[in-house]
Amino acid sequence: MPDFRHCATALFVVLLTSSSAVASSELARSKNCVACHHAERKMIGPAFKAVAERYGKDETAIKTLSERVVKGGGGHWGQTPMPPQPGVSPEEAETLVKWILAQ
Repeated sequence: MPDFRHCATALFVVLLTSSSAVASSELARSKNCVACHHAERKMIGPAFKAVAERYGKDETAIKTLSERVVKGGGGHWGQTPMPPQPGVSPEEAETLVKWILAQ
């Protein structure tokens, strides 16, 4: 009988990863991130892809960007500040940032 454990493990990893990506894009929509950000192009705020390119190799990016999502910030992408997002929990912010950095 063939050993399907490796296939099952690989499938589990793929499903876990893909459902996380879907959940994060849904989270970005539900938290209204898409009102100011787009995956590929600059809108009011930078494109998610541009954020990933700038911060993708920064080991402190998840913590720093998660705090900016919740508390707001300015001067990092021009004059338009990122307003605080009190409706986004620190855990949700971290999930969103990890998803953005994976773009």
